[in-house]
Amino acid sequence: METMSSYADSTRAMRLKRLFTIASLIALGLSLVWANHRLDPYMVRILNLCAINIILATSLNLIFGFAGQFSLGHAGFMAVGAYACALLTMTPAQKEATFIISPLIRPLATIQLPFLPAILIGGILAAIFGFIIGAPTLRLRGDYLAIASLGFAEIIRVVGNNAIPITNGALGLKGIPEYTNLYWSWGAAAITIFIIKRLVDSSYGRAMMAVRENEIAAEVMGVSLFYHKVLAFVIGSFFAGVGGALLANLVTTIDPKTFIFILTFNILIIVVIGGLASITGSCLAAIGYTILLEALRPLEAPMTIGPVHIPGVPGLRMVIFSLVLLAVILFYRQGLMGKREFGWGWLVRRMVRKT
Repeated sequence: METMSSYADSTRAMRLKRLFTIASLIALGLSLVWANHRLDPYMVRILNLCAINIILATSLNLIFGFAGQFSLGHAGFMAVGAYACALLTMTPAQKEATFIISPLIRPLATIQLPFLPAILIGGILAAIFGFIIGAPTLRLRGDYLAIASLGFAEIIRVVGNNAIPITNGALGLKGIPEYTNLYWSWGAAAITIFIIKRLVDSSYGRAMMAVRENEIAAEVMGVSLFYHKVLAFVIGSFFAGVGGALLANLVTTIDPKTFIFILTFNILIIVVIGGLASITGSCLAAIGYTILLEALRPLEAPMTIGPVHIPGVPGLRMVIFSLVLLAVILFYRQGLMGKREFGWGWLVRRMVRKT
């Protein structure tokens, strides 16, 4: 009887978790509809950036937090996805007007695809580059891998500056269709969280974490170091490409300077503040970082307080975020969430006990 009662409680708990998950997704969808119709374009832009940062932070956390590979090449993968998606969604007339120094190579000059296939192609190309870079460099560890991946990102930026028939060089791409909206960005963020969460909870995720903790012990137990490192790197690169594609079709103009090292550094700040190996932490930190970054923007503008005039200080926001990062490292060494994840377990247990 006790076994049957325990089984019934377990079944009821699973049903309640699914019910709460479905209810939260419905609530998210209704919130997006309300925000899309009620909020001004500036607030909608911030919410879109929140979702894109969630995608980027979660994908980097898969590589760095769960697989333990310190990569600094996320901006390069974003650039691949952004340029690919932008070129595939622009009309032939827009491409002809944009490429004034040298015409765009064929068949890109005449191809135009819907947004979804363009996003997927951008992500796949970023994943291919992730494999090409990851296969030889993931044999390195720690700082050596970071330097190699940073070098890749810089190579992509230099190629973007010089491959004028493909990227339009330093002039960049302008007139990119503004397809990214709340439904695209938050839908992609939800799919990213779902896929990475399922991967982390699977045997592949446990193997990745084993590699992160002790490569020698994991290899002795039969875990393929190369396969699981490359798997994390390729999947993280794919979602970085997706994030870059969404960003390109949100800001409608990109150039090589968009994807400098500081972009990877910003994403790394989000991951460290939220907590390595915590998807929940990456999501919360991405939202907080994006909103706070805009809220602190007035600090960089000149201000007059009574008789006192304070000149604007460019970059003051990043100084504040650096101080926040330093405080987190000193007092919360595992990040704000550590390795914890949000779940319905605590609420479900209480409900099951009461019944």
